[in-house]
Amino acid sequence: MAASRGELLGLTADELGALMVDWGEKPYHGRQLYGALYRRRQLDTGSMTDLSKSLRQKLASCTIGLPRLIRRQRACDGTDKYLLELTDGEKIECVLIPERKRNTLCISTQAGCPLDCRFCLTAMLGFRRNLNPAEILGQILYVLGDKNLPIGSVGDGSRPALTNLVLMGMGEPLLNLENVLKSLIILADPGGLALSPRRITLSTVGLVPQLRKLAQAPVVPNLAISLSATTDEVRDRLMPINRRYPIDSILQACADYPLKRNQRVTFEYVLMDGVNDSDDDARRLVKLLAHLRSKVNLLPLNPGNANGFRPSSPRRVNRFREILTGKGLPAYLRRPRGMDIYAACGQLHLAAAHSSRTTRTSRLDTNS
Repeated sequence: MAASRGELLGLTADELGALMVDWGEKPYHGRQLYGALYRRRQLDTGSMTDLSKSLRQKLASCTIGLPRLIRRQRACDGTDKYLLELTDGEKIECVLIPERKRNTLCISTQAGCPLDCRFCLTAMLGFRRNLNPAEILGQILYVLGDKNLPIGSVGDGSRPALTNLVLMGMGEPLLNLENVLKSLIILADPGGLALSPRRITLSTVGLVPQLRKLAQAPVVPNLAISLSATTDEVRDRLMPINRRYPIDSILQACADYPLKRNQRVTFEYVLMDGVNDSDDDARRLVKLLAHLRSKVNLLPLNPGNANGFRPSSPRRVNRFREILTGKGLPAYLRRPRGMDIYAACGQLHLAAAHSSRTTRTSRLDTNS
């Protein structure tokens, strides 16, 4: 828990209640403060007029720290990318994707990423550090408070409506599991940000021990697995973490993941010319997923990605999808969003241009 004059953002309702007791206040004031922060998104304690003047004076010395905007870019398709600076100077990116019937926000859970997937630009940043719950939630609150977004609004008409959330930005969420789980509790709490777990998706390369912990968590989100290969030999080359958790072990953890009615595990498959896009790859993928409640999102490699890989041709992509759907495996071709501002999958890297540090670091602590 934060100190009595520390950061308020990221604390649960129970933690805020305990904080009030520490201050000699009634515990229900913690729930009031919680509602002000997350339901009403009041980030100025002076505006919390349902609290007593004396309590507001105490709260005035606390911190409610949102990240600072460094740069906002808008793509030709309306996608917005935010480069945000944290209190220690680290920088992260998040992406808002507006659509006709929904608005999806893709947020980061780490500054940088330690996994070194060969086709991902974010991996080139190396690992900086994990984000704490305040920094994870702060991305959402910042975007919800952005008055410059020309998308659907709620409440007073000046704030954008958020319908879907994806933990798929910078970093591997399961390497920051404790902070991610705490954030999910606040996100899904009807008294918090009130986003249904069915509207939250966590994307991971498939860290098996953490997948099993996630399956037992108080809030279980939709699961998306970044697969991108049908053999361990190819996946070892593309995603070195596969040497620790090979495909079969990941699929077994997915088979054990709790799914509600009509819910499926999503497998993300980045198609690369001559690497993982053959007819044989498609047939192997059908066999691998035959006994799982699953669907496949096909993503041609986005331009600008590293290490000389090329996107599969449209003809090859269509052929790959035809094989999957012809065998009864639901497969969807995902149209890249925000490609012209490097906001699409695997392209988040703008923070590197603004970082004063160039040292590449890596951390693979899979015991979190």
